[in-house]
Amino acid sequence: MSEVSVYQQWPAPAKLNLMLRIIGRRADGYHLLQTVFQFIDRCDFLDFEILKDSRIELKTPLAGVPPETDLTVRAARLLQESAGVRKGVRISVHKRLPMGGGLGGGSSDAATVLMVLNYFWEVGLTEETLIQLGVRLGADVPVFIKGRSAWAEGVGETLTPLDLPQPWYVIVIPPCHVSTREIFSDPDLTRNSNPVKIKNFLEGMEANDCLPVVRDKYPQVKQALSELSQFGNARLTGTGACVFSAFPTKGQALEVKREMAKKWQAMVAQGRNLSPLHEKLAQLR
Repeated sequence: MSEVSVYQQWPAPAKLNLMLRIIGRRADGYHLLQTVFQFIDRCDFLDFEILKDSRIELKTPLAGVPPETDLTVRAARLLQESAGVRKGVRISVHKRLPMGGGLGGGSSDAATVLMVLNYFWEVGLTEETLIQLGVRLGADVPVFIKGRSAWAEGVGETLTPLDLPQPWYVIVIPPCHVSTREIFSDPDLTRNSNPVKIKNFLEGMEANDCLPVVRDKYPQVKQALSELSQFGNARLTGTGACVFSAFPTKGQALEVKREMAKKWQAMVAQGRNLSPLHEKLAQLR
């Protein structure tokens, strides 16, 4: 029997925060949020080699990031230890999503590891148990495990699926990386917004409480927002740096992207209510 079984091209989709409110702070320092997540059809891709022994290896380490601290390795080890798994894995991550952009790439990679290894290691944990593991890795991980556009509360782990329009987005990627920790530790960050209801978002409430701090600290984000807003309602996803605007047709989005690409790195993506990862997993069941 071969030492490994290879499973390739597993998607780790990006997300957008269509709104974000910070309504409090827990005693442990985590912020209490209300946000709306929607996936887009841009993804990192992961390959897995299932090993007979318990080694967990990362073939594609990021520069300056020790493999043991990488979210993909931490996710695999967390699942292995939580479920008493004796098998191992060798992981390759093909990065397509910008880092520090607010698109959730690292969290999505971790969720893909948990979901795929839960299947191929034959662990059989429930979605709820995987979400409980995922939130230990990061506040954005649970929505990628849930796999559906959602209204999120708590620190991001309390999810209510939403059926949203699936427009075409122009996403502009400013040439800077925004530190989520820096933004959430800033003394000027609004932390006491009044809670709202899902219907408030559906009626047009799309503010992001992180925006004023990010705009002040990162002039390139401020400029990108200003220029994109000439074509539509420009918003910040998460803590940024990426900004986005929605359009009803692909043609309109491509036209705006062409204009923005004269100065900025930009891409077009379609909103997705079902994660591409979950679509692929469904083909195995």
